[in-house]
Amino acid sequence: QYSPDNVAGADGDIDPTEITFPGCSCLTSSCVVHMCSCLCRGENYNSSCLRPTDKEEEYSQPVFECNAMCQCGESCQNRVVQRGLQFRLEVFKTEKKGWGLRTLEFIAKGRFVCEYAGEVLGFNEARRRIQAQTSKDSNYIIVVREHLHSGQIMETFVDPTYIGNVGRFLNHSCEPNLFMVPVRVDSMVPKLALFAATDISAGEELSYDYSGRFHNLPITNREEDSLEEDNRLRKPCYCGSRTCASFLPWDSSLFSTP
Repeated sequence: QYSPDNVAGADGDIDPTEITFPGCSCLTSSCVVHMCSCLCRGENYNSSCLRPTDKEEEYSQPVFECNAMCQCGESCQNRVVQRGLQFRLEVFKTEKKGWGLRTLEFIAKGRFVCEYAGEVLGFNEARRRIQAQTSKDSNYIIVVREHLHSGQIMETFVDPTYIGNVGRFLNHSCEPNLFMVPVRVDSMVPKLALFAATDISAGEELSYDYSGRFHNLPITNREEDSLEEDNRLRKPCYCGSRTCASFLPWDSSLFSTP
């Protein structure tokens, strides 16, 4: 079933459509940084492109868009991801990776491409679905962990297996042209937004790194040991990049009992 937005999962603990954020009181067509409550942390976008993160910052700034309760206009520059698809994309059959997704037009670096939408699950339901899969099943469940400055970790589980959008057809690459950013609009349940990491030509396949890393940043010794133990369960990677890690990223946390 196709859905452009996240929907509540089978366990029903989280309703991603619920509006819990207060809106800004800006009475202008477009909000101004530091004058708008949604932009108190700084500007999110510049000409519809995601503002680059300062390389000196240890943490990336959270992205909050203006929402349904805001008094600003629909043309506000702080409304990007919520507008949905703006580019013509095509699902196609790849040679080795099953279905894939490509763009039919040029996409500039920093532009929002698509969301990875599906059922928003709780931990227990996500683990139940993962453990019920066989080696022949495709796994679409994504686990996004946000590390807060306080040391806390926020987890979001999204499964587009049964209900989802075009994001489910994105393949992994060890040198991806997209990167994922959690973007919040109406509540603390984030939209998993994919932005162009570089200029992307028409006809080019779209991809992101399933591990959440970008351009294969070095993994830790602990991760390396864990991956070696789990190689028997991992699937080969066919991205063909120069830095290909040979296997698709693997997260064993949903297979183990806490």
